[in-house]
Amino acid sequence: MNMDREQFVNGDEIVDYWGYLKSIDWYDPWLIALMLVHVGTTTAAICTRNHSLFQVILFLVLLLLVYFSETINELAARHWRTFSRQQYFDSNGLFISTVFSIPILLNCMLMIGNWLYNSTQLMSKLKVAQLREQRKSQQKLK
Repeated sequence: MNMDREQFVNGDEIVDYWGYLKSIDWYDPWLIALMLVHVGTTTAAICTRNHSLFQVILFLVLLLLVYFSETINELAARHWRTFSRQQYFDSNGLFISTVFSIPILLNCMLMIGNWLYNSTQLMSKLKVAQLREQRKSQQKLK
């Protein structure tokens, strides 16, 4: 998707990241809705931590959203007037990375951390069961 360069904000001029974050109108309704989606996604990831199939599907959907964030950024830059008060979508993708991709990737990291924790718990339970079985078989031999 090639677009005219005028449709993007120039991301090269952004030097102060915190100043950039302060310049965003966080009360824009679509940004509030996006943040609520992120909170809902985090809640779903936490509440379904013991439901592997749902977590895998959620994980893959989230990674697909991050994969297509460049395309989403281009579409949003083209149609920003229909949903936003300001044009935030720079050609480098700083805005979409900040408000869209980073929270999604943090959720993915949360799920991976949960999977690793569950794996270590399962492996330790398995080892304890193996040791008990081994002890029982040794006692039968005596």
